[in-house]
Amino acid sequence: MFSLNEMGKRAVEAKGILAGLSTEQKNQALRCAAGKLIEQTEYLLEANQQDMKQAVANGMNPGLQDRLRLNPQRIQAIAEGLKQIAELPDCLGEVVESFERPNGLKLQKVRVPLGVIGIIYEARPNVTADAFGLCFKTGNAVILKGGSDALYSNKAIVKVLREALDFSGITPDAIQLIEDTDREVTREFMKLKTYVDVLIPRGSAGLIQSVVENSTIPVIETGTGNCHVFVDKDADIEMAVKIIFNAKTQRVGVCNACESLVVHNEIKERFLPALAQALKEKNVELRGDERVCEVLSDCVPATEEDYGKEYLDYILSLKTVDSVDEAIAHINRYGTKHSECIVTENEENAAKFLNAIDAACVYWNASTRFTDGFEFGFGAEIGISTQKLHARGPMGLRELTTYKYQIRGNGQVRG
Repeated sequence: MFSLNEMGKRAVEAKGILAGLSTEQKNQALRCAAGKLIEQTEYLLEANQQDMKQAVANGMNPGLQDRLRLNPQRIQAIAEGLKQIAELPDCLGEVVESFERPNGLKLQKVRVPLGVIGIIYEARPNVTADAFGLCFKTGNAVILKGGSDALYSNKAIVKVLREALDFSGITPDAIQLIEDTDREVTREFMKLKTYVDVLIPRGSAGLIQSVVENSTIPVIETGTGNCHVFVDKDADIEMAVKIIFNAKTQRVGVCNACESLVVHNEIKERFLPALAQALKEKNVELRGDERVCEVLSDCVPATEEDYGKEYLDYILSLKTVDSVDEAIAHINRYGTKHSECIVTENEENAAKFLNAIDAACVYWNASTRFTDGFEFGFGAEIGISTQKLHARGPMGLRELTTYKYQIRGNGQVRG
């Protein structure tokens, strides 16, 4: 295993090589990597099984176990993500803007790679391949630091990807994995500014906060998801139940799952029993305010902490409000600027919600589960950025680039 400094040096060398690759070279390598992942399905599943056994022994909650688990279908989906990235237009070299100055200087603003990207993430093996695909397509070298819970899975995936690069005649150091699980190594990685241009954390609120507070490398935050659905008084009840059931239970351990529900008081008597009946199928525990508990006798009284919590579990908080303005205020207070939704047939209320909610993605009559690079047509994503500088929402290819100015003259000098 190389030292962090050695990995940094190798990544810098790799980024110089990647910058010179043609679009077709990159696309062929991505297709090769996808094929190798499918070929090595059994090898990847065996590695993942070691992680799953450890997760069960350590009492990992079901939602996080679901994030960690690989199966043939998920490996197929990971490979498909790489194929889709290969099919996407190459944005490198794209002229974002061009103009000419009165003195004849011609300026072009051109899209270029960020350079070396570091990613720190938790028990999400699919992130390993997604990160590689997006970084590679955009000419960036990547250094990964996954969580100890997914160590065997990550090592296996990286091994297959590096073999695919080598087979394609491209430096395997386009992707490197820090295998040391010591937290001190993670802290050292956060300060590898000499080699790493951008650091992206993916995981729990604690992980993200630690990276933001300790990194000397510029950080792009991919925030936690306390995602809300607001059921307005003019909502279609059947639609609302369908959207919430999907947003809460389709996969509970993901950042775009619904964790908090806001309900207009005028609709609670008709809506809440229908919702509770539907969620019984998945044994979802409901935690509500006093007015919710009056309607649902088996509802657990909610605490202040419940309204701001990302459960990643079969638990849902419920809050009643008397207006769309009160709903907006509640969501902007407790939300994490990730994904929020309003269910309503009232266009005026929908427009107010869409404009006033402070979040990367705001929905009208659709599940928050669509906040995803694959669903947005990006092929995959590096994460969901909840900050406002450089990138926001699902981060695809363009979000992994910056730009430089190319200036062409014919002898101009400044007077």
